[in-house]
Amino acid sequence: MLLNSKGNKHRRPSKAVRIATLAGVTGAAIAVPLMGATGASAASVSTWDAVAQCESGGNWSINTGNGYYGGLQFSQSSWAAAGGTQYAARADLASKAQQIAVAEKLLDMQGPGAWSCAGAGNLSNDGVDPGVDTGSSAPKAEAAPKQESAPKQQAEPKKAERTEAPATNRSDRSTAPEAGQKKTVTTPTGEKVKKGDGEYKVVTGDSLSKIAADRHVKGGWQQLFKLNKDIVQDADMIFPGQQLHLVK
Repeated sequence: MLLNSKGNKHRRPSKAVRIATLAGVTGAAIAVPLMGATGASAASVSTWDAVAQCESGGNWSINTGNGYYGGLQFSQSSWAAAGGTQYAARADLASKAQQIAVAEKLLDMQGPGAWSCAGAGNLSNDGVDPGVDTGSSAPKAEAAPKQESAPKQQAEPKKAERTEAPATNRSDRSTAPEAGQKKTVTTPTGEKVKKGDGEYKVVTGDSLSKIAADRHVKGGWQQLFKLNKDIVQDADMIFPGQQLHLVK
């Protein structure tokens, strides 16, 4: 644990450490009075692993709420002083490589005495570059709990609409009018007349008397005219395309 520790790892902070803690100054301000060393300091990754094993059980993301964070148990002031906030707000939010990179700077600033577990890892300024890749320098935010989106409701299949044919009192019709069928026919003179919806379709050359004879209409053409008086205005005038009823 940096600067201070609990239990049998507790050790009195060095004078330089106490000055840094009480002053609360930034890394730039404490670099000169606390470094007391010439040249860069460095330790291998295996050395830092050993220190972390002693400090935090090797848990690089640990945050127990005791004021020390990450695998190397940085205090918040030490983390900020050594430039750790360029990676994350706290050490436990940074990667292992980023924590080691910050520890290298703190080692250069304060020496092995900054860690109470320095002896457990044989931490020293051995000049070995750990060669860690810190990745992005953007601050790492605390991960927010992932919210699961509500399952989308599947649209119920549209029920087919039931269409019923209009009722009729003529039970023996052989031809029913098709949906969308025109309700009029055009005469040779361009006039539009009612088409009707009977079972017999008038063709060229037809007359009421001919149709009545060919279809054996009981009552002859007079009955045929009567059955279709809603579309036939003149017994002598029927037009191709009209549909006549042959029976009631």
